[in-house]
Amino acid sequence: MVHARFEEGYGLAWGDLDSALAAARRGEETGFAELWHALHPPLLRYLRAVVGDAAEDVASETWLQAAKDVRGYRGDAAGFRVWLFRVARHRALDELRKASRRKEDNGDVAEYVTDWPAPDDTERAAAEREDTERALRLIARLPKDQAEAVLLRVVAGLDVAQTAKVLDKRDGAVRIAAMRGLKRLAAILAEQQAGSETGRDMDRDMDRDMDKDDSGGMEETGETGPGRNGRGSRTVKGAEYG
Repeated sequence: MVHARFEEGYGLAWGDLDSALAAARRGEETGFAELWHALHPPLLRYLRAVVGDAAEDVASETWLQAAKDVRGYRGDAAGFRVWLFRVARHRALDELRKASRRKEDNGDVAEYVTDWPAPDDTERAAAEREDTERALRLIARLPKDQAEAVLLRVVAGLDVAQTAKVLDKRDGAVRIAAMRGLKRLAAILAEQQAGSETGRDMDRDMDRDMDKDDSGGMEETGETGPGRNGRGSRTVKGAEYG
């Protein structure tokens, strides 16, 4: 479910970006803008899961370096994507190290939360953002190696070989980490679904009991003594607790 959610709507014709990359290398702003529009959304989703509120700043630093170095880049668009995520990951690790030092200096605990500022979002966009945020929180519960593999494979859309280059790992290790991560996510979602169904069952049982009480659960008890029926006061079953 998580895998499908991230892939749906984010398919990109990466081969079409070769011309945009060539234009960017020539210094044409329109070429770089095309690269940004295609690669910034998955890059930002990846960084939000890694560094939380600092994602925008880290993404800006990543793109600044990309703008500075793109003219000297000699690979294709697919390779540029891998290079971009490697830069982003190194910047993100630097940010996490700085955040760790700040926590030690200040003596407090800083929590990263996913923030999606969008004052002019439509209702549908807000719902999609909430779904993505929930999925990122689920991925954040995975072990670090699994979380990164899933983020790069599913969120960023990299293949196994490209993910391995970003993480400096073997293809097999990335494949196993992503597989285990997705299986663990499926288990977490199944547990949540089971919990929701249990809650709904309990609500139905409570409603059924209340309907019984309202329709025929009234007893007549006499006032002359305990356990004797008569035309005295009416009490609802279970109301003897006061």
